[in-house]
Amino acid sequence: MKKVAIGCDHGGYELKEALKVYLTELGHEYLDFGCKAGESVDYPDIAFLVGECVATNPAYVGIMIDGVGVGSGMVLNKIPGVRGAVCWDLSSVINSREHNNANVLSIGGQFIGEGLAKQLVKTWLETDFAGGRHDRRVTKVMEIESRFIKR
Repeated sequence: MKKVAIGCDHGGYELKEALKVYLTELGHEYLDFGCKAGESVDYPDIAFLVGECVATNPAYVGIMIDGVGVGSGMVLNKIPGVRGAVCWDLSSVINSREHNNANVLSIGGQFIGEGLAKQLVKTWLETDFAGGRHDRRVTKVMEIESRFIKR
C-alpha cells in the first residue's frame, strides 16, 4: 500500500475529508497537510507542503485538491522531483501514471464529485508506470527540470 500526502484549499476541503476515509478503506496511510474546516487558505501554500513531502520522501505520492486543480498543478510542477498531473477523468489518470510516472495527482474539489474522485484516486494509486519508451521521456522531463535548479 502507498503512503499518501494529501492536502487541499478551502475549495477542496469536503472532498479531501471524504478521500481520507476512502484511503483508509483502501488500506493506505496518509499525512494530511490541511486545510481545516472553514479555513480560507491559499492553495500555493498547501500544494507546496504536499509537493515537498513527495519530493523529499520517495515512499510518498501526493493528492492535492483545490477548486479546479489547475492552480495546485502549477505549483506542484515548480518543485524539483515532483511530476504533478491535473486530471479530470479515468483516461488522464491512467495516462499520468503509465506514461508520465506522475507522483502527485491534482484534482478539483468544486469540479469533480465524490464518486468520480474516488474512482480517480483508486485508479491512480493502482496504476503502475509502464517504463519502456516512456522511461526515456520521463527522464527527459527530469533533465529539463535539472537545467533550471539553482545550485
